[in-house]
Amino acid sequence: MAAEPLLALRVPARADQLQHVRREVAATATRSGCTETCTQDIVLAVDEACQNIIRHAYHGDPGGEIVLEIEREGDRLVLWLRDFAPRVDPSRVQPRRLDDVRPGGLGVHIIREIMDESGFVSCASDEGNVFRMAKRIV
Repeated sequence: MAAEPLLALRVPARADQLQHVRREVAATATRSGCTETCTQDIVLAVDEACQNIIRHAYHGDPGGEIVLEIEREGDRLVLWLRDFAPRVDPSRVQPRRLDDVRPGGLGVHIIREIMDESGFVSCASDEGNVFRMAKRIV
């Protein structure tokens, strides 16, 4: 089944852009038939992934960019996040233990728990990272 493009968004990798990203993701998920809970889950996962890109891939460099694409494949939404930062070793991207109680650091755990699929995929170019997430529309 061919994917149906729903959203293509390119934003500076800055925290002040995340409200716009969240609003666009929520609108796209809602238009696609997601329930309020499903929409909130997708928005949270995208927000966490974008924050990780800003903090860990770009190390807070405001000159970076994030490209977000959302597609519909049958009964699920597939989300692609691309950055142009140095390559990340996916084996090093691990959630911290939940019994390690302290602020922050739960983004990877949250994404894995609420999305049906998530992970890095091969990038066609030599620079950047591509992170793919999928969620069944409910």
